[in-house]
Amino acid sequence: MPRTLALLVYPQFQILDAAGPLSAFETANGFASGSYVLELISRDGGPVTSSCGAALQTRAFQDNETPDTLMVVGGDGVDAASACPATRDFVRQCSTRVRRTTSVCSGAWLLASAGLLEGRQATTHWSRTSRFRRAFPDVRLEADRIYVQDGPIWTAAGISAGIDLALALIADDVGETVARQVARQLVVYYRRPGGQSQFSELAEMQAVGTRFTPLLDHIRQHLDERLDVDALAARVCMSPRHFSRRFTEETGLTPARAVEKLRVEAAAAALESGREAVQKVARDCGFGDQERMRRAFLRILGRPPSALRQKRA
Repeated sequence: MPRTLALLVYPQFQILDAAGPLSAFETANGFASGSYVLELISRDGGPVTSSCGAALQTRAFQDNETPDTLMVVGGDGVDAASACPATRDFVRQCSTRVRRTTSVCSGAWLLASAGLLEGRQATTHWSRTSRFRRAFPDVRLEADRIYVQDGPIWTAAGISAGIDLALALIADDVGETVARQVARQLVVYYRRPGGQSQFSELAEMQAVGTRFTPLLDHIRQHLDERLDVDALAARVCMSPRHFSRRFTEETGLTPARAVEKLRVEAAAAALESGREAVQKVARDCGFGDQERMRRAFLRILGRPPSALRQKRA
């Protein structure tokens, strides 16, 4: 029996928050015929214009909506949508009748405004995390997660993370094989684990324009080498103590933590590709053995390497 997915949009929504998941579910229908019925809904119906100017045709939501899954997108208009009693009440009431309530990007703001995230784990776009924590202190915000499931509530970071969420939902509904086929058809990475960072650790550290950018590049390219404080300090001609202090000030991470995060990021990608043996990944990424890699994964991602291993079809 087809599962109805109702995607809620509002003026000034983010187009990719809608188009990404819709494309994934549409593609899933090609591999598992009749899996999904896709509906676009809004408060008033008719064309709804996104923040980029493109509009999507919608129908007005009804008080008795009973889709299998409700998905709320994010965008610049989420504050206005969250302040609208009709929209907020619809989301709250609809959530009591659906199997799953989900959000993409800042759509979590609307879920929280409707009282659906109180006491729950959730994520949202990184640019809104500070505001979100102030506005909704009772939500257990996981700011650096790609997507989070807490019972029937699924939330995803922005913006391309909506596709990661859709792939996870497809896998949950019709199986990993179909989800993998969808990812391949869309030419996207299958599947970034929900606990993975919203963005590359290397890109995050380099974004501040740090003087240590060349060193970070060196670390990424030589993960299997000795990368302790003494070795890194010598490379930039600084004393270990001075280097450690300045590196932490400029990147927000201690040298040891930065190296560990970059190693975990590289190892996670290698494990999900399924091309290398676990022991080889541990060695190539500088962990030495599988047990050290396992402990690092638990610290950084909250799950062991085995949970990220992409099995070949």
